[in-house]
Amino acid sequence: MKFSNKLTQKVLPLMLAVAFILAACAPAADASGILRVAIQPIVQTDPALISSDAEVLVANSVYDYLVDVDLESNPVGRLASGWEVSDDGLTYTFSLVEGVTFHDGSDFNAEDVVWTFDRLRDPALEFATSSLYANIASIEANGDYEVIFTLTDPNPFFLYDLSDNHALVLSAGTEDATDFNGTGPFMVESYSPEDRITLTANPDYFVEGQPGVETVEIIFFTDENAMVDALRGGQADLVMRMSTPLFESLDGVEGIETTDIPTNGFDLIRLRSDRQPGSDPRVIQAMKLATDREAILELVQQGYGAIGNDSPIGPLYGSYNDESATPPARDVEAAKALLAEAGYADGLDLTIHVPNSGGRPDLAAVLQSQWAEAGINLEISVEPEEVYYGEDGWLEVDLGITGWGSRPYPQFYLDVMLVSGAQWNESHFGDAEFDGLAATAGSTLDEDERIEAYSQIQQLLIERGPVIIPYYFPQFGAISDDFTGFNLEAFAGRTDLQTITLK
Repeated sequence: MKFSNKLTQKVLPLMLAVAFILAACAPAADASGILRVAIQPIVQTDPALISSDAEVLVANSVYDYLVDVDLESNPVGRLASGWEVSDDGLTYTFSLVEGVTFHDGSDFNAEDVVWTFDRLRDPALEFATSSLYANIASIEANGDYEVIFTLTDPNPFFLYDLSDNHALVLSAGTEDATDFNGTGPFMVESYSPEDRITLTANPDYFVEGQPGVETVEIIFFTDENAMVDALRGGQADLVMRMSTPLFESLDGVEGIETTDIPTNGFDLIRLRSDRQPGSDPRVIQAMKLATDREAILELVQQGYGAIGNDSPIGPLYGSYNDESATPPARDVEAAKALLAEAGYADGLDLTIHVPNSGGRPDLAAVLQSQWAEAGINLEISVEPEEVYYGEDGWLEVDLGITGWGSRPYPQFYLDVMLVSGAQWNESHFGDAEFDGLAATAGSTLDEDERIEAYSQIQQLLIERGPVIIPYYFPQFGAISDDFTGFNLEAFAGRTDLQTITLK
């Protein structure tokens, strides 16, 4: 289904009520068949370091979250059977599912939760989550099946923070976090980094009736065309994340069911603002003026998605999205004038670094054409996704395009990619006013105050943010009609493979 920038679907209110998991401890006796998933290769296997959809998909299948997010963006329990929040919003008390075991046979308990989150928030380990969880004052086990989190300041999105992609629970004292010892629905049978990872059903998984298939083969492809060809040819059963033309090529193909859903995911064009040429704000403003967002939506997304507003707070966030916050219309002559003022009257030559996934190479090609009219000359460097994100190289280049997956709440993006010093602040943006607004939005319990802060943030990013967000993309998926129970998530890697069964 296509959606427009007028879409006003609201994120449902934060659910503070108890959310229970079915925890019958019965093995998935009916699990049968093999599900073959075609996806990009993985690099990181430590849950604290994963980033790509493929890495998150593997981790989500092998481990469990304390708190998960459902298809309607509500926080729900996974290893937590329920929780209570103090009136002042500073204390969260979680009850845990009992009778859960790790794949090595050891019992899961409260100490595993404490150890996992202490690891994730330890600044010395320099994980991206250290800043996300800096607001946690303490984590304590109260017996074997209760954990108490105490915050330094209120955080209305704390339950969502606990569902961060990296927040998969490990066994306390784990020495090798890459050994795949989780509590999740699948266990790792074999792993060949250049080929595939094979998973088998966990016979002791605590969610009744899951997983639905006996074996999952996650097969690695470096080329999206090859992934789709494998689905067409019957060598794969499921493909997620693909360019719009590839998705449309599967429409009506016998034996394949396609699905697409709106998301807040976006492709981010960003210029480093801490060194030339990005340290001159006139350069990024010229880039914004040289960009035709409507043309990009049609050419790259073929109309799927929503027009971007250069802010990660998109239309799916309902009242948090300020519809009056719109970037300036394309004006090539004004862009040229700004470049001349900045000292680039004869043009500006730059290399744009792009991962090879989705429509990002196509986006770079369209930008190359549009910006050339304003005197911005681009050389395109397309890199395999695992290389682009590997060794944090994407954080170092001057100009790049990065795909940011959809999250159920907007504060995540501000805290990890835009506030000063954030772990993934790839534009190296630093703005005291922005930081103050982000802090207010992420801590106030007054919803009207939060809405106003988000509105000001969107206006500020249009005026001086070193980022361009031309569109919010949908999520695409396609699966063999031999299977049922496929529920595509907005962040594809969070799609639960354990609900899929052979017809």
